[in-house]
Amino acid sequence: MEKIAIFPGSFDPFTVGHESIVRRAIPLFDQIIVAIGYNSAKSGYFPLEKRKNWIIDIFKNDVSIVVDTYEGLTTNFCKLKNAKYLLRGLRTAADFEYERAIAQMNKMIETELETVFILTAPEHSFISSTIVREVIRYGGDASKFVPKEIDLTL
Repeated sequence: MEKIAIFPGSFDPFTVGHESIVRRAIPLFDQIIVAIGYNSAKSGYFPLEKRKNWIIDIFKNDVSIVVDTYEGLTTNFCKLKNAKYLLRGLRTAADFEYERAIAQMNKMIETELETVFILTAPEHSFISSTIVREVIRYGGDASKFVPKEIDLTL
């Protein structure tokens, strides 16, 4: 059976920390689906299609990486894609507590789903999409926090 992992998030924008997690997880799985969650009640800073195209471009040479979008419960998307693993990055102890609760809830909803945590590389531990958006919103240079393939102009 193929080992498929879903790496879910809004990725608004996709950061060097996200890229690092995916690249470090490649040897663990046959396929990783970077899944951009869509919430109709929220509007992202960057358009969904732009985020998707950025991530496709970042991993264009990695045949095991697929980029997709979804709406609704992540567990339902995992079932749809026959994924038995959720991939999540952890930056801090607070991230762990938050992610632990979600992982346990997901396990209750879908008993065959396992969450795999990868610690963020130390040099990326302070980077979050929220902070990067703030840097961009106020005219700062966020280029060192995102992969080189990302053009941060709206």
